Amino acid sequence: MTTTDPADALRLRFSGEVLGPAQPGYDAARQVFNAMIDRRPAVIARCATTADVVAAVEFARERGLAIAVRCGGHSVAGLSTCDDGVLVDLSGLKSITIDPAARTARAGGGVLWGEFDAATQAHGLHAPGGRVTTTGLGGFTTGGGYGWTSCKHGLACDNLLSAEVVLADGSVVRASEQQHADLFWGIRGGGGNFGVITEFEFRLHPLGPTVLAGLTMFPIERAPQVLRGWRDWADSAPDELATACVVLTAPPEPFVPPQLHGKPVLGIAALYVGPPDHGAEVVRPLTQLDPVVDHLAPMPYTAFQAALDPLAPWGMRSYWRGEYMRELSDTAIDTFLAHAVGLTALGAPLSQMVIFRIGQGVATVPDEATAFSHRDAGYLFHPISVWAEPGDDERMIAGNRAFAAAMRPFSTGASYLNFTPEAGRVRDAYGAEKYARLMALKDRYDPANLFRLNQNIRPSRPATEAALA
Repeated sequence: MTTTDPADALRLRFSGEVLGPAQPGYDAARQVFNAMIDRRPAVIARCATTADVVAAVEFARERGLAIAVRCGGHSVAGLSTCDDGVLVDLSGLKSITIDPAARTARAGGGVLWGEFDAATQAHGLHAPGGRVTTTGLGGFTTGGGYGWTSCKHGLACDNLLSAEVVLADGSVVRASEQQHADLFWGIRGGGGNFGVITEFEFRLHPLGPTVLAGLTMFPIERAPQVLRGWRDWADSAPDELATACVVLTAPPEPFVPPQLHGKPVLGIAALYVGPPDHGAEVVRPLTQLDPVVDHLAPMPYTAFQAALDPLAPWGMRSYWRGEYMRELSDTAIDTFLAHAVGLTALGAPLSQMVIFRIGQGVATVPDEATAFSHRDAGYLFHPISVWAEPGDDERMIAGNRAFAAAMRPFSTGASYLNFTPEAGRVRDAYGAEKYARLMALKDRYDPANLFRLNQNIRPSRPATEAALA
């Protein structure tokens, strides 16, 4: 008797768990962070080893099935799942090995940033990582990876020393500055276009376990004045200062004055990337802006890394943007506040309208050193719309897009692909010269575009033509 379940053929050469639509646990395994994404893979390959990843890639290639790769499942665009293809789930690749003397860490492709931070902080070390603990290493790092400490230590991809990569032909290579240097250049900012990364090796930096960090909060009526003061402070601050501003709905927490509960407020977050006692003078200008909530204090680095988790729960509907700005002018501030307050008033209390101060440590890395681009930007505009009901999709997405359109005159025209939900912005993210170099890499490592469920860099020839060559 023959079977029609395609998963059976994969199970014969697989040590992890293979789920088809009829298996228990399939529906839970296909869920991703953004509840707007509801897709049904033909096969979910829950890999336990690099050999499992190889088997899943070969299985998909042999049958002409699309591949989606999932680590943390946080892709707002839904690129970590698929319909009718193979979902390569890396969540079983959880190994973490720290070398405190060399200040390096090796981590499996399924490790989440909260897990990585806990392991490295046990040695007083860290690498710039995701600001939400359930974010996976993979998509974050290969897309660039802005973390709080990027102001001092650069992007996550700037701290990548090597990576184990499963290529489209099923071979496994180690990419670094010494081996497969062209591939190493491409995976640092080029996303998942060239293979599946099953292990990362990061450079680590001393920090913590205690840092000076926290959140301040201001009534929205004072926001125009406060934001101008914040900008002037941030622009002149040392590289050790990480900071961002956010318009959000004040939560009904004990530390928030009752008169602000449920109302739009301006929040300003800060972290000093160094010994806490060295940071007091650096953050003093923020406290002198007279916040009504001042939670700047020594705290565990892992606590600050987890501070945004309550604002980013699984199972909510999400739409984000990531747009670069070289500077934050007075007119940009006024435009930002006018639209941010309106968007937070749409009845979605978890929405946050963010501007991150970047540049600094990111800009010190030469632009040509990695595929990642636009290192000269001073700020990143990041409106995050979060809501619960499907009936609100149209108005929430339309409001976010209108906000981005209003801010466009102040942008560089480029986008940060990790925060970009739509296709069509890929060339903008790299520019013509880098995009051509990335296309040549695609031709070499994935000419049939097997890895196309990503912010896709298309090979120079159609997939059918490449497959026949």
